[in-house]
Amino acid sequence: MSDAADQAKIGDEVLVTLVRQLTVESDRFAEMFGEAHGLHRTDLNALAVIMDAARRGTPMSPSQLAGALHLSASATTSVLDRLERAGHLHRDRSATDRRKVELRMHEQAREIGSAFFLPLGERLSEAWRDLGDDERRTIARFLTLTIEATTEVRGRLTD
Repeated sequence: MSDAADQAKIGDEVLVTLVRQLTVESDRFAEMFGEAHGLHRTDLNALAVIMDAARRGTPMSPSQLAGALHLSASATTSVLDRLERAGHLHRDRSATDRRKVELRMHEQAREIGSAFFLPLGERLSEAWRDLGDDERRTIARFLTLTIEATTEVRGRLTD
């Protein structure tokens, strides 16, 4: 934003527009990756959900993935079949309960994703370098509230 914009009062309409623009640009970026690797948008979302669960140390099951993506069991199976055929993930039996299936990303999928998304992460870090702790807390709070509001309204619309 310009200095003049920094001095002006930023209303809700400006914030909504900026969030929408960020969403569109993020979608375009992810679509480039999907096109380069023959993945549908839902496939990319599935990989992101599985990767985030792995980062938390929480195994992801097919039913949990279906819930996270709001997909039917058959649609989830189709996504998993495509990702497995493409070599991005595999389904393993749980070590603690052999009746359960856990989804795991192949290391190659992580490497391919990192090669594509790492430059964006580096550029974002560079863009945010001068933000202080208070600004970062405000941004984190803003984004958290925005995600929660979006999730809430989406839930109401799908009920």
